Amino acid sequence: MLVDSHAHIYDEYYKNIDDIVESAKENGIVKIINCATSINNIENVIKISHEHNFYYALGIHPEDVTNVNEKIKEKLENYIVKNLNDKNFIAIGEIGLDYYYGKENKEDQIKLLEFQMALAKKYNKSVIIHSREATLDTINILKKYNIKGVIHCYSGSYETAMEYIKIGYKLGIGGLITFKNCNLKNYINKIGLKNIVLETDSPYMTPEPFRGKQNEPKYVLETAKFLSKIFNISLEELGKITTKNCYKIFDIKD
Repeated sequence: MLVDSHAHIYDEYYKNIDDIVESAKENGIVKIINCATSINNIENVIKISHEHNFYYALGIHPEDVTNVNEKIKEKLENYIVKNLNDKNFIAIGEIGLDYYYGKENKEDQIKLLEFQMALAKKYNKSVIIHSREATLDTINILKKYNIKGVIHCYSGSYETAMEYIKIGYKLGIGGLITFKNCNLKNYINKIGLKNIVLETDSPYMTPEPFRGKQNEPKYVLETAKFLSKIFNISLEELGKITTKNCYKIFDIKD
């Protein structure tokens, strides 16, 4: 019983979504959280999530910040309000900060994240946070809001992990941990299973031994197998714990 807590399953990336969903089910993935990244893919995310009974998150990724203006912000809030009573709409995401390619638009990114955190607070939604080369700014902003959520694709230090956990976040662990050069595997035990959820970030970050192929939700099983060895527990037990963590952080009642 596994959950993929972060995927991007829409027409932009996949032409065979029925097959993707079937493969996920065959590999024990019972639920997928489908994350929007732009005002331009929100409608497709909602449509596909309804067709396949995915949970979904609505938000604007920091890399899309140059396309954001007041009209776009208003449009995002309208989508949130319109779908507020949909039980499958569970979070604001994927949102955050990304300074990997530079800090030229840093202030705009911060304003966009603050705006979306305020929406999450206003409409009582959890958040899905992207943070790349922006740890301190991310933590400082998250501390301003009493909101729970997931730090997507976590790969930082043990100390940073504990800081996020202290302010109410779970860590999204995906295919990255299976890579040879990923240090996270050396201290994930100390972080503890109660603090993590599983994800793929499909179509990106495919785990070993399938690295190089397009990622999809079925590969969350590979990450689960890898972690079950590290934690020295059965795959079933790991699935039970991480699924419970996911449902708790997103207030899922199923």
